[in-house]
Amino acid sequence: MAETAAPNPIKFGTDGWRAAIADLYTFENVRVVAQATANYLKDRGQEGDGLVVGYDMRFGSEYFAAAVAEVLTANGIKAFLASNAASTPAVSYSILTHHAGGAAMITASHNPWTDNGYKYKPEYAGSADPKTIEAIETQTDIVLRDHSVRTQDLHQADALIDSFDPSQLYLRRLGEIIDLDRLRHSRLNLVVDPMYGSAMSYFPRLLNGGSLQLLELNNERNPFFGGVNPEPIAKNLAKLMSAIPANKADAGVAVDGDADRVGLVDEKGNFINQLLVYGLLIMYLLEKKGWRGVIVKSVSTTSMANRLGEKFGVEVIETPVGFKYIGPQMREHDAMIGGEESGGYAFRGHIPERDGVLAGLYLLDMLLAYDTPLSKIVERLQTMVGPSYYDRIDSRFAPERRQEILARFQGEHPATLAGQSIDHVQTIDGYKYFLADGSWLLVRASGTEPLIRFYTEATSPELGKEILQAGQEMAGLT
Repeated sequence: MAETAAPNPIKFGTDGWRAAIADLYTFENVRVVAQATANYLKDRGQEGDGLVVGYDMRFGSEYFAAAVAEVLTANGIKAFLASNAASTPAVSYSILTHHAGGAAMITASHNPWTDNGYKYKPEYAGSADPKTIEAIETQTDIVLRDHSVRTQDLHQADALIDSFDPSQLYLRRLGEIIDLDRLRHSRLNLVVDPMYGSAMSYFPRLLNGGSLQLLELNNERNPFFGGVNPEPIAKNLAKLMSAIPANKADAGVAVDGDADRVGLVDEKGNFINQLLVYGLLIMYLLEKKGWRGVIVKSVSTTSMANRLGEKFGVEVIETPVGFKYIGPQMREHDAMIGGEESGGYAFRGHIPERDGVLAGLYLLDMLLAYDTPLSKIVERLQTMVGPSYYDRIDSRFAPERRQEILARFQGEHPATLAGQSIDHVQTIDGYKYFLADGSWLLVRASGTEPLIRFYTEATSPELGKEILQAGQEMAGLT
C-alpha cells in the first residue's frame, strides 16, 4: 500500500507564516521555507539578484535568519544579511537599495512572544500578492515531499554573504520624505514606545538634536516583550498612556514588534483607535498637504475614508483584508495612501508597504499642521465626516462547527440588525452588513484557525456593542 504524504504544516496567513517556536517554528521548517523561496527565485530567473534577509528582536531571530542565509548560499543565491535587528519596512526598503530579488524577514510581527515567523517581500518591496504566496506554498510542498533542502556553513559562503545595517539608508529615506528639521525644532513634547521591538532608537535618531522633547520607553531587547503582545492597541499600551499626562506630553506614538503598525495616544492619555487614525491621516493629507489620488482601504477599516473621498473628490478602492491585496492596488493606481484596520498604513512616494515609523512621523507633522491639541483634531475629523466608534470581537469555536457556522451567513440575509434595517450586504471578504445610519458589521472567518472575527464601526459606542452582540447571535456563538 502506497504511503500517504503527511499534510504540510507550514501555512501562510494574511501576512506570512507564523507558528510557535519549537513546535512548528523550527530550524528544520525555516530551512524548508528558505529552500522553497530559493526555488521560487530560480523559477523566476531571479536567483542572480540575491535576497535580503532581515530579522526582528524576537527570541532566536538572528539564528533563524542565519539558517535562511545558509540555505540561500547553498543554492548559489547571494544573501544580503542584516547585521542587526531591523524593522520590516527597513528590510523591505533594502530590497530597492540592493536591487535584490526580494526579502525574507524573520518576524512574527505583533504575535505573542512564543511565536516567530517568516515574511516574504518581492522585488517591489511590498507584501507578496496571493499568487506569489501560493507559488511559495507549492514549493514548500515539493521540498517536504522530496526532502530537498540544501544548506551549508556560512563560513564556507563568504563570497555570497553581504552583511549590512538596514536602518541606515532607510532612516535617511524617511528624512527625504518628512521635513525632520521642522519637527526637531518644534516645541512638541513626545513619548514613543517601540514595544521592545526592532524600531527602538529610530525616533530618537530621527528627531533628536533640536528643541523637540522626546522620551522613548521600552527601548531594550526583551524577547518576552514585557509580558504583553507587541501590538500597539489600548490594552497593551498602559505604560505609554500613563506616561503622556505624567510628562505633560502632546502625544504618544507606538509601533509594533516589527514596526509596520502604529498606535496613537492623545495629550490626555487616551488611545485613538486604528480607524480614527486612518481618518486623521487621510484628512491631513487631503486638507493640509493638498494630496490627491486614490485611497485604498481594506473591507475591515473605516467608512470615514469613503466620506472623505467624496468630500474631496478622490476615488476610494476597497479590498479584502491584508496588504497582499492593498499593496498591488496602490502600485496599480499610484494611490496616495493605503490602510487597514490593524493599524498599518502605506504612503505614496515610499514602498507600497505598511510603515509604522513613517506613519508616526506623518502624525507628528499633522500636529504641527493643525497647531491644536490632538484630541481637538479628532473632534474636527468627526465633525467633518460624522461619528465613528470602532470595536471588534474574536470568537473561537470547535473546529467541527466551521461549516455549520459559515452556513448561517449564506443565502438570504436578515432584514434588520440591532434594531436597524440593513441597507445592503457586501461580500468582498466575509459578510459586511451596512445599516441605514452608515454603521456596519463585518463577519470574517480565519482561514488558518477556528476563529471568527466580528468588526463594527458604529455611530455610537452603545450601538457598536449591540451590533457585535447581534453578529455573535447570528453565528450561534453566544
